[in-house]
Amino acid sequence: MKVFAHALVLNLHQPPFNLEHLLNTNEWEAKEILWALDRIPRSLWGYEDRGRVHLAISGTLLETLTDPAFQSRVYGTVDCGSLLWHLQNRRIIDILGGAYYHPVLPLIPPADRPEHLARWRGIARHLFWREDFHGFWPPEMGFCMEIIPLLKRFGYTYVLVDSEHIDPVTPMRWDEIRYRPHVARYGGEEIVVVVRDRELSDAQESGMDFGWFLHEVWERTKHCDFVPLVTTCTDGDNGGWFRNTNPRGNFWGVFYRELLERMDRDSPIRPVFIHDYLRDHGPTGEVRVRTGAWNTGWHHGGDFRQWTGSPAQRNALQRVADLSAAIHAARRRIAGEFGHDPGLAHAVEDALWHLLRAETSCNFFWGEAWVERCDDDLEAAAASLAQATRPVGERR
Repeated sequence: MKVFAHALVLNLHQPPFNLEHLLNTNEWEAKEILWALDRIPRSLWGYEDRGRVHLAISGTLLETLTDPAFQSRVYGTVDCGSLLWHLQNRRIIDILGGAYYHPVLPLIPPADRPEHLARWRGIARHLFWREDFHGFWPPEMGFCMEIIPLLKRFGYTYVLVDSEHIDPVTPMRWDEIRYRPHVARYGGEEIVVVVRDRELSDAQESGMDFGWFLHEVWERTKHCDFVPLVTTCTDGDNGGWFRNTNPRGNFWGVFYRELLERMDRDSPIRPVFIHDYLRDHGPTGEVRVRTGAWNTGWHHGGDFRQWTGSPAQRNALQRVADLSAAIHAARRRIAGEFGHDPGLAHAVEDALWHLLRAETSCNFFWGEAWVERCDDDLEAAAASLAQATRPVGERR
């Protein structure tokens, strides 16, 4: 029987203090999100021999789930400590690397990108007890070729990209582009790119049954003379399809359980971890990936319009760039001239922390509605920077 490999990727992100805010203003929505998170490992119990799920969890969500005050507040709804423990089950869950405050990486200054990646690895290594994170999830699937050397520096083997942004360098058919991993090169470094099927991912996000999915995969891959890797990526805690508490009306109860149970009968679809597929089949051919993000309902993702469409959004991003340059310059100067002064170092690190938090994708995603959250952190960053740089001037 012809076999299809299926890589399921779920993105889990909540911006700083969002769950706490929802608990105060819309408690039911907060509970829906928490149950959606808790449902993931529970839905895989009993299927350790076949269930395979990749999770991309933002640093801010991990920070919330590990906060003792938050854990105490939601205990009885979800046991966050147990949830984090269950997510360590490497037989059924593979954790993808990420960027701490969930920024759209191509939209933020290059100097800030390693700060996000390093902070994410700092919390994830501690929580998940591992050093090896095979793949990287770029928040909002925002990718540009320039980040390839950075991803390699952090040890990632592959990165997920959207199918709409792939240009083959090596000649290949449509189904080869979409259902085979490839190599992309930039700056003397190369990385494996794993291609998200946009249309199947849209269906995964909106709701589908297994019969439709099986038929669609069969038709899309029927000319493949190789084991196709069908990769679907969506949020895993947003939308009614994932938040519905009724197993007869959500992704896990309606779709994924049947996918797993049909494996014993008549289904050729095999859930896989991407690193296992790469071990067995490897990448084929070279591609270039155009700068862009995933689609966001109203927007295609190719021009980041979702995050840059209004003057207020673009102005905020410009202030991010200006302040980033000033903070990194001050950081270098303080480290070189006043490394013995912990007060100055603390002030400039506080400025950097506020800057990175200001870059959260959600601050730009909702049009102009959340831009003020970016402004608030930028003002705090500027104040800390002023505190850090004032003594430097006085000592000259």
